Amino acid sequence: MSQTASATPAHRATTSTGDAIFAAAAKGCGILVLVILSAIIVSLFIGGLPAFRAFGFNFLVNPDWDPVRQIFGAEVPIYGTLVTAVLGIAIAVPLAFGIAFYLTELAPEWFRRPVGTAVELLAAVPSIIYGMWGFFVVVPIMGDYVQPFMIDLFDGVPVLGTLFAGPAFGTGILTSALILAIMILPFIAATMRDVFLTVPAVFKESAYGVGCTTWEVMRSIVLPYTRASVVGGIMLGLGRALGETMAVTFVIGNTNRISTSLFGPGNTIASIVALEFPESPTGSLKLSSLLALGFLLFVISFIVLAISRLLLRTKVKS
Repeated sequence: MSQTASATPAHRATTSTGDAIFAAAAKGCGILVLVILSAIIVSLFIGGLPAFRAFGFNFLVNPDWDPVRQIFGAEVPIYGTLVTAVLGIAIAVPLAFGIAFYLTELAPEWFRRPVGTAVELLAAVPSIIYGMWGFFVVVPIMGDYVQPFMIDLFDGVPVLGTLFAGPAFGTGILTSALILAIMILPFIAATMRDVFLTVPAVFKESAYGVGCTTWEVMRSIVLPYTRASVVGGIMLGLGRALGETMAVTFVIGNTNRISTSLFGPGNTIASIVALEFPESPTGSLKLSSLLALGFLLFVISFIVLAISRLLLRTKVKS
């Protein structure tokens, strides 16, 4: 009795010391993430400062990228980055939701594990493999079948005729968006599947008990319960789509111009950095412009994340 009583203060002191050490280590990890992120942002901004000073605000709206005349603008890469990422998300999210819905509500038990494993394996495929597969498989299919069919189908149709026009080379904005959609699909689908499985069974059983269909349960019970996590998974996919490099470089066409057609070639921030960086002399205005593009990509990602958080808070309050 006395031994236990005498050991208690020492045990409490040891526990208190261990908790303090663990708390300090956890706090240090959190601070380390902020320090690394800040260091990357600051280094990109300092490296891109000569370009910002040379071109000012015109750097954001100038479509020219001419190393010979030392004129550089970010309009085309920014446009390509946003368009391919948005199109990729628009293609991937419905497919990911369908996969997650099927795996959690409709698929037989024996079929769920192999399909779920296959989805997770897709997330582990390197981006350069997607790019090579896209160049050797998807581009010929798009150029020989999909693009000619869509050009003929929408010929003369207002707006759509412009969006789906031009020579059928196979490469271009739409092909890049399709590759991005395939790349981010497993991330979004796996996240949706996991969070759908966290919904308490009693909630769904109660809804089925009052006569709800499977879709009504998903729409009225599962999605509201998992809204925050679903948005997080979508933003994870959007973040990868915004910063993807090699896969896009293989199939986008790498032309520094803005095309009104989704079949036209283009550039993204990541692809132009990957192509131009090895040829940029240290201290040159071209290198500074590439670093400025990297900084702008950080800014775009931050703005997209902030908008998603704002929309999520608005939905939760409503």
